[in-house]
Amino acid sequence: MQDDVISKTKRKQAMQALQDLGEELIGLSEEKLVSLPLDEDLRAAVLEGKRLHGREALRRQRQYIGRLMREVDAAPIREAIEALRGESQAAKARLHLTERWRERLLGDPSAFGEFVQRYPGVDAQWLRGLVRNAIEEHAHDRPPKSARALFRLLREVIEQVPASPDTEPDS
Repeated sequence: MQDDVISKTKRKQAMQALQDLGEELIGLSEEKLVSLPLDEDLRAAVLEGKRLHGREALRRQRQYIGRLMREVDAAPIREAIEALRGESQAAKARLHLTERWRERLLGDPSAFGEFVQRYPGVDAQWLRGLVRNAIEEHAHDRPPKSARALFRLLREVIEQVPASPDTEPDS
């Protein structure tokens, strides 16, 4: 027997993997689909799959997308989807970092100096005023206008600096 022969099970698994990738494409937003390296027929099939709601029609469309996926190189599509996932994970990490810094700034007076030292581009006077006002708002049960402004400022400052272990707040 030849070594090149691929078993029927392996072929089915490969086709199922392509169909699953096509299903993942259907789940993406149209803005994200634009950035992916899809040929015209595949993009049209994915957009059609997004439009369908019937169970059987959607199943057939997924099979069709899987068949189209066999004709293209799926590796660049997989890499692009993984990159999109990575961006969203990095965004979540930045959001959590921003939340931790806000909590520290509002609860620990020593955190202010540490934040200014780690993020030297921040307007320290503006930051100090927002922290003071946010603490006062919380103490007097007022709407969190300054707390929201503080979060926006922290998010902008943190997004300007590449993530590194020394940007994490010490707990």
